[in-house]
Amino acid sequence: MNNDLELYLDRKRTSLEKALVFYLSAEDSPVFEAMRYAVLGGGKRFRPLLLLVSGEHFGAQEELLLPYACAVELIHNYSLIHDDLPSMDDDDFRRGQPSCHKKFGEALALLAGDGLLTLAFEILAMAPTPEKDHGLKARIAAEMASAAGPRGMIAGQWLDINFHPENRDPAAYQEMASRKTAGLIRVSAVSGARLAGAPEAAIRGLEKFGLYLGLAFQLGDDLQDLSRDQSAGRRRGFRPNLVRILGTPASLQLLTTWLGKAQEALEEARINSDILSYFIKKLEPDREGKT
Repeated sequence: MNNDLELYLDRKRTSLEKALVFYLSAEDSPVFEAMRYAVLGGGKRFRPLLLLVSGEHFGAQEELLLPYACAVELIHNYSLIHDDLPSMDDDDFRRGQPSCHKKFGEALALLAGDGLLTLAFEILAMAPTPEKDHGLKARIAAEMASAAGPRGMIAGQWLDINFHPENRDPAAYQEMASRKTAGLIRVSAVSGARLAGAPEAAIRGLEKFGLYLGLAFQLGDDLQDLSRDQSAGRRRGFRPNLVRILGTPASLQLLTTWLGKAQEALEEARINSDILSYFIKKLEPDREGKT
């Protein structure tokens, strides 16, 4: 069954990559070159794939969903460019290659991030809508803007860079992660279903599913980051990391708990979807505690 699901996701990735290339090939300017470098150089495509499979589960066609999936991926990549800047997380590498500002300089990287964010909402403005609900596009755009904006991802980033090294409160970390990471994952899961005309009970279930999936996603990244730093013998400046607060065993237990809550949300909403459950399984730690 997992092979079938992977083949399905591979087909969705192929469609998604073609659409991203299309949107990012509008011009051959330096700004677009930096935008293409940041987006087309790899990535998990977790958020846009989640949007696509959520929508298709409830009956939407790929043609309708793809622009929305591309928009959410451009928003995500804009945030990565800005996160890597020296004034933020100060990362020299992203996905195994020089980060955008190391390749193109800070000014062009900043503009490339701005370009991806604004292009995302241009795509949303031009995206098709279901015939029966002409107001749906505006609602989804507003929800994406809220998840990415000053009450969502931007607020989370501010909490991140101001997180005190002596703060040992897991609740404070969860607040940061729910805004910085989980919000865009949550809206990805919900947007596809909204476009498909899913019932409100299913939407509420996906809201909860997306929140816990997003929290687990961030915690999985924390585990990987700490493992990479320890393996390489690196000591970097302080960054919020729940594993440093709780320790690895407790973090693994919490990861399992959050993934369990994501699955419970699907079951409570009576969403019987192997592919959505597969997103949960992909974040489960292996026997060595790696995600």
